[in-house]
Amino acid sequence: MGNVAMAEGAMAAGLQFFAGYPITPSTEVLELLSHRLPETGGTFIQMEDEIASINAMIGASLAGAKVMTATSGPGTALMAETISMAACLEIPFVICDVQRNGPGTGFVTAPHHNDIMQCKYSGNGEYEVIAFAPMSCQELFDLTIEAFNMAEKFRCPTFILSDAYLGHLHEQVRIPPAKELEARVVERLPPDRETKRFFTFRDDAGAIHIPPPPRVGQDPFPAYLFSQPHGADGIPVEKDRALEFIERICHKVTDNVDSIAMTDEYLVDDADIIIIAYGLPARVSYDVVNKARSTGIAIGLIRLVTVWPFPYEKLKQLIAGKRVLILPEMNQGMIAGEIERVMDELSRIERIPSIGDIHHPDSIMKVVKEVARKS
Repeated sequence: MGNVAMAEGAMAAGLQFFAGYPITPSTEVLELLSHRLPETGGTFIQMEDEIASINAMIGASLAGAKVMTATSGPGTALMAETISMAACLEIPFVICDVQRNGPGTGFVTAPHHNDIMQCKYSGNGEYEVIAFAPMSCQELFDLTIEAFNMAEKFRCPTFILSDAYLGHLHEQVRIPPAKELEARVVERLPPDRETKRFFTFRDDAGAIHIPPPPRVGQDPFPAYLFSQPHGADGIPVEKDRALEFIERICHKVTDNVDSIAMTDEYLVDDADIIIIAYGLPARVSYDVVNKARSTGIAIGLIRLVTVWPFPYEKLKQLIAGKRVLILPEMNQGMIAGEIERVMDELSRIERIPSIGDIHHPDSIMKVVKEVARKS
């Protein structure tokens, strides 16, 4: 099951502490880790709600553990305040969001990619996140490992964006041998004893450096740990330096988009029509491209393996001169708005929304044929 693959991927990445609260459709993650994590020496705690869960997770991360929680839209909303606090203090953590229909309670077993913007903008203030959009059970395993690695490298909120269908999909998953897995994992490093720099800073040449996070109970440790603008030592700064602080915690991600953002380009070079998709709609779209190509339609696919940080410059180059951009999304077109920022003025977007269900290949193919016929 997808939720099981995600939980096993977390353990392969070195998960040591999990705090969560049951919520459909993510509950299988908790159920599995409640007995699997203690088997490996880790700690599982079912908390009284999502607010307690993320705060327990933040405390465990500050104690040096690799941490994760799993939830769905309403739970992520409850976590928003602590997400922004963790972003300010650059505390590594991973949130598995198994998205379900909304707003409000919605249909709890129906998929809806409506947390795309929530994960990026949920907390107050300005900060950046990293978010992965798997499309298979194998990727739920593999990309969860990558999510933990990115959390360690960039010390920002890191999300795995699954959904109700993907989380409950059953597929074969290959789990590599232990040595192969160990070689893929980024370990938590001890804090810098020499410089006592605990938070992101710029050197004299303007380059950004992200030191290992501080660890409670170890020397050295910041004299202050306040979620307000601070220097590399953790000591709060005056308000005239707030901009400098915000730039640091944002630019550590935005300056490294090329090394973070993951895309897959399929038959794009000679295509006049491009499908841009992520998650399960991308999985369906590969089949659509192959079938359309067999009928002589010059079409390709750009898959967003990560949705945040958004690869604006790369996409701008890839879609330059393309006549039509087709976006099947399991929402009304959240990423379509991001594409509009960089699309050629001669291009146009065809949105294919689907809420509560996955796109059938025929629904996308119908739009492809209509677009091709009008050319």
